Amino acid sequence: MRERCWFRTGGAAEYFCAPDHEDALSEALAFARSQRLAVTVLGEGANVLINDAGITGLVIRPSMAQCRVETGRNGTVLLTAGAGAALSDVIECALQHHALGLEEFSGVPGTVGGSVYINAHYFDVLLSQFLVKARVINCADGEIKDVPAEWFAFGYDVSRLHDHQHILIDATFALRAGSTEDAAYARGRRDEIIRHRMRRYPASHTCGSFFQNFNPHEVTLHVEGRPMTAVAYYLDRLGIKGTLAVGGAVVSTKHANMIVNRGTATSADIAALARRMQELLRDAFGLVPRPECQLLGFSECPLLKA
Repeated sequence: MRERCWFRTGGAAEYFCAPDHEDALSEALAFARSQRLAVTVLGEGANVLINDAGITGLVIRPSMAQCRVETGRNGTVLLTAGAGAALSDVIECALQHHALGLEEFSGVPGTVGGSVYINAHYFDVLLSQFLVKARVINCADGEIKDVPAEWFAFGYDVSRLHDHQHILIDATFALRAGSTEDAAYARGRRDEIIRHRMRRYPASHTCGSFFQNFNPHEVTLHVEGRPMTAVAYYLDRLGIKGTLAVGGAVVSTKHANMIVNRGTATSADIAALARRMQELLRDAFGLVPRPECQLLGFSECPLLKA
């Protein structure tokens, strides 16, 4: 599985498939039920840490990547994309049809399925602000149903998909219809966002932000009258960027909340480094951050409990 995640670590899957249409996905789930296999769903692997021992059961990597566009109401465009579509491809499809909004996520790695699962965000913009409906399949009985946005019970880094009872087939987003000039401006904005991200964040061998930001009620420090919830702020104050390391894993020189595999790291190295970051924050500030990174294949969580 190391070739299917950004960290480039982790062991093998017991079973693996990449269904490219919903019938194949249904067949895969039926096989898992018949063999009584646990099911793990994987997107582009941009936000996961996979156990060095691998993943038991069936790993499904949805590869439905279609993208279609239709006219909505009140100056909107409805874009429906398969769970396996890369978010970057969906943004390009939207811009080709002068549909605006998703360019805010330019440079964010991942698939539609993974992005909906985690309710992808960039600064204050959430993917749930655009999603209006979707189709999901029930892992227990194979039922496919249409669901509204409210069904997902979206929150910060969370959605109903975290119950692991359903898998996304496709999602529909309501976007703003724009002119040719609007689309050209959005393309320029996309390029600038990507340039900004490349300057601020490591671009490979990482899962991005490893820990979630704190909730406002969890912190006592205020800056300019607002609660300081950014976990990177506290990690920065520890002076660990580019220096704190375990084995082949090191805290990024660019961002204190990002861990990078220097090429020789194991998942155990990364988990141990993340735990050490938690311990340092706890000792210095009395705060224990929760992982944003999804841990796959671990029978026990190797991190501190928040």
